[in-house]
Amino acid sequence: MKHFASFAIAALLACAMAPALAQDKVTATPVHFSKGASSASLPGAVKGYESAHYTLSATAGQTMRVSISGSSNANFNVFAPGDVPGAATAIGSGAVGQDWSGVLPSNGSYTVQVYQMRATARRGQTARYTISFGIH
Repeated sequence: MKHFASFAIAALLACAMAPALAQDKVTATPVHFSKGASSASLPGAVKGYESAHYTLSATAGQTMRVSISGSSNANFNVFAPGDVPGAATAIGSGAVGQDWSGVLPSNGSYTVQVYQMRATARRGQTARYTISFGIH
């Protein structure tokens, strides 16, 4: 009976840890503009359920523009300072051919999340893209 109890506890621990081990890969990249520039473009790729998070600082009242080109499977969401993808509502979104532009509500570090829709992510496809940011 003692061995069964040990096995049961080990099985419960393994089940509890499975979601933590199955987390999707997230790559975080800070965005810096060249001296005197108000925009930047970066290449990237996401495979399957991976996502890329780009962070950039801005001030309330500035206008941010985000565009993405490349694979038609590349999509993005824009999150306000303090908001976390998956736990908050995006203030904007877009995809290839659908740029986003908006006046920023607060000072701080904004996160732009690049991802694929579920249909292509579950097939393990790779979306290669170039994402562009502008703040004015």
